[in-house]
Amino acid sequence: MELLVASGIGVLVACGVYLLLRARTYPVVLGLTLLSYGVNLFIFVMGRMAPGRPPVIDPQASAYTDPLPQALVLTAIVIGFGMTAFSVVLALRARAETGSDHVDGSADTGVAR
Repeated sequence: MELLVASGIGVLVACGVYLLLRARTYPVVLGLTLLSYGVNLFIFVMGRMAPGRPPVIDPQASAYTDPLPQALVLTAIVIGFGMTAFSVVLALRARAETGSDHVDGSADTGVAR
């Protein structure tokens, strides 16, 4: 199970970094989103994957799941949604102002400079 989750985190982060390096704004926004999903999954898994275990420390419980990563991920999801919404609005505004969706604002002419 750990190998599957680690592979999923690796794929999310790799795809996110690849999309961050693109020259268009919308793949960059998608890359930021995928990268944040990968980091959220990593933080969540750090709290131990223990199905059926209580997330609260109980004196009678011999094993428990750490509740702090769960709270951090819940907060990060809300912040990530706000960041994604802001990035999309910023990309739409930049496209309206410049007429291009390149991250540097220049038009794609296909001519090397």
